Amino acid sequence: MVSAQEPVGSPFGYRSTAMEVAQGIDPAGRHVVVTGGYSGIGTETVRALAAAGAEVIVGARRSGQAEDVLREMDSDITILPLDLADPGSIDAFAASVAERWPRVDILINNAAVMASPLTRDTRGYEGQFATNHLGHFQLTARLWPLLKAADRARVVALSSIGHRLNGLDLDDPNFERRDYDKWLAYGQAKSANALFALQLDKLGEPFNVRAFAVHPGGIMTPLQRHLSTEEQVAMGWIDAEGNVNERFKTEEQGASTTVWAATSPLLEGKGGLYLENCEVAAPASKDNPGGGVYPHVRDEALAERLWAKSEELTGVRFRS
Repeated sequence: MVSAQEPVGSPFGYRSTAMEVAQGIDPAGRHVVVTGGYSGIGTETVRALAAAGAEVIVGARRSGQAEDVLREMDSDITILPLDLADPGSIDAFAASVAERWPRVDILINNAAVMASPLTRDTRGYEGQFATNHLGHFQLTARLWPLLKAADRARVVALSSIGHRLNGLDLDDPNFERRDYDKWLAYGQAKSANALFALQLDKLGEPFNVRAFAVHPGGIMTPLQRHLSTEEQVAMGWIDAEGNVNERFKTEEQGASTTVWAATSPLLEGKGGLYLENCEVAAPASKDNPGGGVYPHVRDEALAERLWAKSEELTGVRFRS
């Protein structure tokens, strides 16, 4: 049963850091997989969980860069190649994880692209939808036996306030018949991430696998690589001198809700929720312009339709 989208009384908030959230938990011996855990908030997610004692595997499209970033951490971290736009790479990564571990306790689907020019994966699927959603859908399916083998596993899907842009068109998810719009494509992908968590939680609850969607907040990271300075100024993210909006979080703060979703005891027995600022998000409203969850990503029927479409496009099904 889908949990109520209601606050749980978290002691953390907007400016909490991942390290602060990780204090007081004991994930020693827990097996954690993080996609894209070598850039932006992914790095800080890995840093906090590894420092707390978790064993971490990072899926990296640029393994050399990942080695450079993560070698400073005196922790148990393994880097394996993973390209979420390549189904063969996803299967090889999952097989490598299974060779090393008998279970996965926490899967954090963190890697993403945002507002990129039109690209297509090896199957011809639109790049943002393919990487952010379909790649993680296939990866989670391949790791499903390991998640079920764990005791109270959690899956965290990184969504975004960008879900409010929506753009979800299950009749044309790959922009084959409509003009490509980079922001609609991003809104579609981030809506899909949240809907994925909603449906995955329903399927996973009988096996004690719970799923959550996370909006990390506004953070200046390499995710903005496809945006010009002019675009970011127009959106109010930076000013004309390049100063970042004071409302933006640091990368350490941006990773906090991911770590909270993965570890908080306040979320025991719950799932399918959309989280932000280390708390269950309130509904979007005119009084909450900078956050909140929009109704379409809480639509269980839409989540089921997206799931069926994802199975069709990937040829992958979750084994019961």
